[in-house]
Amino acid sequence: MTVAVRVAPSPTGRLHVGNIRTALINWLFARRHGGTFLLRIDDTDEERSTRAYEEAIEQDLAWLGLSWDRFARQSDRLRHYAEAAQKLMAQGRLYPCYETPEELELKRKMQLARKLSPVYDRAALRLSLEEKRRYESAGRLPHYRFLLSERPVEWQDLVRGTVRFEPGHLSDPVLMRADGRPLYTLASVVDDLELGISHVIRGEDHVANTASHIEIFAALGGEPAALAFAHLPLLTDASGAGFSKRLGSLSVGDLRASGVEPMALNSLLAKLGTSDTIEPRHSLDELVAEFDISHFSRSTPKFDLDELTRLNARLLHSTPFEAVAGRLEALGLRGVDRGFWQAVRGNLSRLDDAAIWWRVVHGELAPLIEDAEFARQAAALLPSEPWDRGTWAAWTEHLKQATRRNGKALFHPLRLALTGRERGPELAALLPLIGRARALARLNGEAA
Repeated sequence: MTVAVRVAPSPTGRLHVGNIRTALINWLFARRHGGTFLLRIDDTDEERSTRAYEEAIEQDLAWLGLSWDRFARQSDRLRHYAEAAQKLMAQGRLYPCYETPEELELKRKMQLARKLSPVYDRAALRLSLEEKRRYESAGRLPHYRFLLSERPVEWQDLVRGTVRFEPGHLSDPVLMRADGRPLYTLASVVDDLELGISHVIRGEDHVANTASHIEIFAALGGEPAALAFAHLPLLTDASGAGFSKRLGSLSVGDLRASGVEPMALNSLLAKLGTSDTIEPRHSLDELVAEFDISHFSRSTPKFDLDELTRLNARLLHSTPFEAVAGRLEALGLRGVDRGFWQAVRGNLSRLDDAAIWWRVVHGELAPLIEDAEFARQAAALLPSEPWDRGTWAAWTEHLKQATRRNGKALFHPLRLALTGRERGPELAALLPLIGRARALARLNGEAA
């Protein structure tokens, strides 16, 4: 089987981490199996869909490195959905219904009150031609439902195992609105069939939709056995609450703006919901090599922002200079070199934290003098240049002998005077970057 997957976001808001996790898993699955990845914009909701959100979706996927092999937009394919609807009508599988939303809601409440499943009662199938004409004369236009069969629907889900729906447990799904526009269910099935999708990997909130999906797929001439499904448990936040575009949940754009590295987010989302160890990975190729969809369990994965922050820091701590040189320059760190990066990267939580240490090394700061007499002694024993990593050890050993200080009493006041901060990179690496002139001035209490 040639693997072809799709991610199908609706451009009605910014992508959140739950959306991106599904997109990433689809992408990794396709790359692992030598298949293709389709980005399909599901914009049949004309009132809420915008081109700005569509562009944001593309930007978010590109930032994460999730390149697509094919692209489709549902608003460009309306003719295909209309033709599919006509075919289903000709088969007697798509039938007109005239209930208003209020009437349907009343039916639902009455069924629940009688402890019945709120399944559509197919009352529209019993309408006479005259009754339909009266509805239409009164201004009611029909919406259209797909007539489900009386056979059970079963498939082997790649995550959930055997899934089976018995007849009568689902309502006939609405496929066409009263204004003639297709709903998601019809458009999605038509696209999966015509665009050759082999695997539908999506959230478990679509499990019931899949039973209808399979029947519509077959009614339109598709072979259900050629279409595989995987339904992933939905991602929640650390408190157990779900993510939602409509509610403005944590978006990928927010994470990017906060300084999260794309591979930190990829590294976390690729493993959430599996028993695999979560480790920072520097390339998507590494994640592809490790990917196995059978590792995903049915337990609810939780996205912890603190965990992402820690992973982001660990990723930066092992990132080579070549991978960030251009970005450091873009931050205004002119002339930045490998020595500086290797000295400071172990203390970064996000890349722009490097600017803090650039100012410590090359900028002017007001030193914090904890003990003026000790600082003068340290200045007097400051060795001549050239300096290297061994300078710090040699200098502090002389100070130790001269002042009888050791431990925190020796090192803490030197760090405050030289960097103005309580903690930071190893001073053995930082001192040669600061240089003797600047170090001497700071030990003497001068801004430098």
